[in-house]
Amino acid sequence: MSNTTSSGGGFSVRHLNFIALGSAIGTGLFYGSAGAIQAAGPSVLLVYLLGGAVVYFMLRALGEMAVRHPVTGSFAEYTRAHLGGAAGYLTGWMFAFEMVIVALADLTAIGIYMGFWFPDVSRWVWILTALLIVGAANLAATKVFGELEFWFTIVKIGAVVAMIVAGAAVLVFGLSNAETTGPQNLVNDGGFFPNGVGGMISAFILVLFAFGGTEIIGVAGSEAADPARAVPKAINTVPVRILLFYVLSILVILMINPWRSITGEESPFVQIFSALGVHWAAALLNVVVITAALSAINADTFGAGRVLTGLAKQNLAPAVMAKTVRGVPMMTTVILLLVMAVGVVLNALIPESVFEIIASLATFATIFVWLMILLAHIASRRHMSPEEARQLSYGVPLWPWGQYFAVAFILFTFGIMAWQPDFRLALGVGVAFSVICVALYYATGRHKVAGVNDKVPGGAQVG
Repeated sequence: MSNTTSSGGGFSVRHLNFIALGSAIGTGLFYGSAGAIQAAGPSVLLVYLLGGAVVYFMLRALGEMAVRHPVTGSFAEYTRAHLGGAAGYLTGWMFAFEMVIVALADLTAIGIYMGFWFPDVSRWVWILTALLIVGAANLAATKVFGELEFWFTIVKIGAVVAMIVAGAAVLVFGLSNAETTGPQNLVNDGGFFPNGVGGMISAFILVLFAFGGTEIIGVAGSEAADPARAVPKAINTVPVRILLFYVLSILVILMINPWRSITGEESPFVQIFSALGVHWAAALLNVVVITAALSAINADTFGAGRVLTGLAKQNLAPAVMAKTVRGVPMMTTVILLLVMAVGVVLNALIPESVFEIIASLATFATIFVWLMILLAHIASRRHMSPEEARQLSYGVPLWPWGQYFAVAFILFTFGIMAWQPDFRLALGVGVAFSVICVALYYATGRHKVAGVNDKVPGGAQVG
C-alpha cells in the first residue's frame, strides 16, 4: 500500500472536529478532576494549562506528519519510519495496550453508572450492551463511526456548556450555599498553592490522564476526505477547547466551592447544579458520563484497530489484522472486542482499588506514545532539507523550542511516577511491557521484515 488513506476518505471536517473535541472530554474531566483539585488546590489551573500546552505541541507535530503522509497506522508508522522498526512496533502496541486498558475501565464504569438507575440488573448486561453498540459502530462504514461520535460529543459539550452557564448564574446571583464564592476562593484557603509546588506537581499524572486519547486525531485524520484541510482545522482549535472545556469549567467550579469541599464523593459538576437546587442533576450527569464512556470506548476501539492494522500492513502484527472490508479493519476490531469481553469478566473479580493502578498505567502508556510522536517529529525534521522545512504547508509553531518543552515535560512526568509510591507499580509494568515488546520484535524476526526500516511512512506497507 502506498501513501494513501485506507477508506477512501470517510470523515468530513465536521466529523474530525468532533472526534478531536470528543477525545478531550471524557470521564477524566467529569469525575477525575476532583482528584486533581484535591492534590493541587487552585494551582490545578496551571497544571491544566501546562498539560494543554504539551498536548498542543504534540498534536501539531502529529498534524505536520499526518498532512505530509496520511497513512494507516498514523504515529506508529511515523515512529517506524523516523526512529526505526523497533520504535514503531513498540509505539503501536503500547497505544493498543493503552486503548484496551482505558476501554476496560470505561466499560466497567458503564456497568456501575447504569446501577444508579437499575441496581438489581447485573453489570454484565450493560457491559455487553455497550460492547454491541461500539462493535456495530466500528464494524460499519467509517462514516457511521464518525456520525455516532459526533452525537456523543454533542451531549458532552452540552453538559459542559450548561455547567459553565449554571456556574456563572450561581456566581452572579449569589446562589451558592458555600461560605465564600468568587475569585477569593482561589487564594482564601492556603493561597493559590495550598499544598506547595509538590502538590501541583503531583496533579500532573491525573491531568495528563484526562487528556489521554487526543492523539486519535492523527489516526482519524488519515481517513478524512481531505487530510490537508481537515487535520489542521481540527488541531488548531485544541487550545480554545482546552481553555474553554477544562480551564474555564475548573475555574468556575473552584470559584463556586472552596477547593477542600470538592472531595470527589460526587462529581464537581453535580456540586454546581446542587448549588442551584437542581437535585435531578445527578441523574442528568449520569446520562452524560455514560455517553462520555461510550464515546471513549468507541474512539479507543477505532484508534487501536487502525494502528494495529497499520502494523499488520507493515508485517509487524499478525497478518489477519491487515485485512479490511470497505476500509474497516474487521478482524482487528473483532479481536479487540473479544479481548475487552474477556477483560470485563476478569474485571468483575478485581477490587475497585485496582482501577487507580489501571488509570496510572494508562497514563504511562499515553505519555509514552506522546513522547514517541514528539521524537519521531524531531527526527523527521532532521531528515528534511532546510528548503523542505520552509515549504511545509502545516508546520509546528515555535520550532524547535515548543517540541523540546513538551519532551522535557513528559520526561519530568516519568520522574514523578518514579518519585511517588502510588505510581511506581504502573511505571514498573510500563517499563516491563516495553522491554517485552522490544524483545518480541527481535525474537519473532520482525526486525528482518522487508522494508521495516523504510524511511518513508507507508512506503513499504503491503496488502
